[in-house]
Amino acid sequence: MNALAATNRNFKHAAKLLGLDSKLEKSLLIPFREIKVECTIPKDDGTLASYVGFRVQHDNARGPMKGGIRYHPEVDPDEVNALAQLMTWKTAVANIPYGGAKGGIGCTPGELSVSELERLTRVFTQKIHDLIGIHTDVPAPDMGTNPQTMAWILDEYSKFHGYSPAVVTGKPVDLGGSLGRDAATGRGVLFATEALLAEYGKSISGQRFVIQGFGNVGSWAAQLISEAGGKVIAISDVTGAVKNSNGLDISKLLKHSKENRGIKGFDGGDSLDPNSLLTEDCDVLIPAALGGVINRENSNDIRAKFIIEAANHPTDPEADEILAKKGVLILPDILANSGGVTVSYFEWVQNIQGFMWDENKVNSELKTYMTRGFKDVKEMCKTHNCDLRMGAFSLGVNRVARATVLRGWEA
Repeated sequence: MNALAATNRNFKHAAKLLGLDSKLEKSLLIPFREIKVECTIPKDDGTLASYVGFRVQHDNARGPMKGGIRYHPEVDPDEVNALAQLMTWKTAVANIPYGGAKGGIGCTPGELSVSELERLTRVFTQKIHDLIGIHTDVPAPDMGTNPQTMAWILDEYSKFHGYSPAVVTGKPVDLGGSLGRDAATGRGVLFATEALLAEYGKSISGQRFVIQGFGNVGSWAAQLISEAGGKVIAISDVTGAVKNSNGLDISKLLKHSKENRGIKGFDGGDSLDPNSLLTEDCDVLIPAALGGVINRENSNDIRAKFIIEAANHPTDPEADEILAKKGVLILPDILANSGGVTVSYFEWVQNIQGFMWDENKVNSELKTYMTRGFKDVKEMCKTHNCDLRMGAFSLGVNRVARATVLRGWEA
């Protein structure tokens, strides 16, 4: 099941639980605006190349729209639609004053030089500058983009509108980026895991963790979990997987991964077939890579007691049902990985105030938001007698629906 179908299914289920008016339900699903632009740039060899850029702005009832920009060859409109919608519910669950958006350019960033990427980013910004803005739509990095991309967008946007650091988040710290933004999603995963385990009288310390993915989120989560006393016994990335039942030395693994562009060949553990990683015996499984990795093929073999969804949409709805019957608890992505967008919100707030926080303040505020988000979801689960995913979805949908009605959507 693709991301859009799964998100729509979850939304419809939540709408039913909440007893939403059918007209309102339909109105909440339709995106506010979809933008598609042609971006033509001169390549370094003098030839011209054209790319398609787009932005889906899903909902702005609770505030400016917020979401990443990805540079990826298969930018599928359906997927972007789903991810924009998911951002609407995610920002509502985190209780930050944003709606959802997502966008990108269909290109292969690895095949473009830095100056070509800069030209492409600037042309894209020129085409959408009057449709984004501090109080309209605030982009952020995603797959294939990074703080440098945000710096180019900020610079190009500022040529039209004057210096506006709050128009994008995930910027370099020198240009108004927030301290703690780099580790934010991984740190949010830590706080969310702590909150979930505490419900069952457990703590991070002494639990055995398996993490799929060693990019930004996976590597920070691994580092912070092992600092908190958790035992990370297996990790995989695109190059391979490694296992050590006594716990991997994460700082050594990080060093190895930086030097060798991946974890393959790490000598602090035994190599493992990456496909069997998800079914390793552990207490907590953290998928932090791609979507759809836990499906009906492998869900019967999963031995973890808790699954923390650090990736977007890692669990198929069919797997959800199988795992629920087995009594596996899943902390849904829309809550588990919202640390990134929460610290993006802190960055935006700091830019608007023109006053930057120190890193301790960022981290303690993040903890407050993540812990409160978990409590709010638990309340919703009690009210509607449902699992955490439906608790989170109905919380998010309910907040957006209430804001929409209060603003007078029928007028």
